[in-house]
Amino acid sequence: MTLPAGFLDRPFAHRALHGPGKPENSREAVWAAVEAGYGIELDVQRSRDNAAMVFHDYGLKRLLGVAGTVQTSDLSFLAETPLIGGPTGAPTLKEVLDLVAGRVPVLIEIKDQDGAMGPNVGPLERAVADALVGYDGPVAVMSFNPHSVAAMAEAAPEIPRGLTTAAYLPENWPTIPAWRREELALIPDYKSVGACFISHDARTLTDAPVLELAAQQVPVLCWTVRSAQEESEARKIADQVTFEGYYPA
Repeated sequence: MTLPAGFLDRPFAHRALHGPGKPENSREAVWAAVEAGYGIELDVQRSRDNAAMVFHDYGLKRLLGVAGTVQTSDLSFLAETPLIGGPTGAPTLKEVLDLVAGRVPVLIEIKDQDGAMGPNVGPLERAVADALVGYDGPVAVMSFNPHSVAAMAEAAPEIPRGLTTAAYLPENWPTIPAWRREELALIPDYKSVGACFISHDARTLTDAPVLELAAQQVPVLCWTVRSAQEESEARKIADQVTFEGYYPA
């Protein structure tokens, strides 16, 4: 399995091309990325009624201004409550795919539903697979949780999948046990989950596990660069970047 054609030929807008009037992961930000010709990186969380919602956080406060979590909220509430700074609520993955309609590549990050990168996953992955049925545009899925990537292999084996990776420094991952952080930092599950790429933290692209995979011609994407200077540095190793806060060439 390989990444779809065109996946490495353009940068990916982090949580779509968001800005004033276009909140992150919103329909408006998605449409802006399509019009600009950038790839789209987005996040999905599971609603209480098992919909794959395009939404980054577990909680609602930062993006919707209300208490609660995505997992304890119904699709209708998430869709009808406007995102802060925008005119519409959170879209479903199916709605976003219909909007993109294959015009640019879409990179879907499945947020960990276990809480500690463990095996308590499945419903969100099946919801993502359902949303992807019939979609024929360039698309791939990824997750920090290898169990989630393995679940996607079962739910939608035809969809290219990868691992989102990092150095797992304790200050950035306080809820993950030390032994699990150390394990994940080595990227040991790349082959076992049938991954065909990684997307690694741009700040630690020189970590040995990343360089080892790059030497094996594994496509290396990275997250998140925020200036042309950071992009230039990342591209010394990464095949493509995920960006925000500026407009790459």
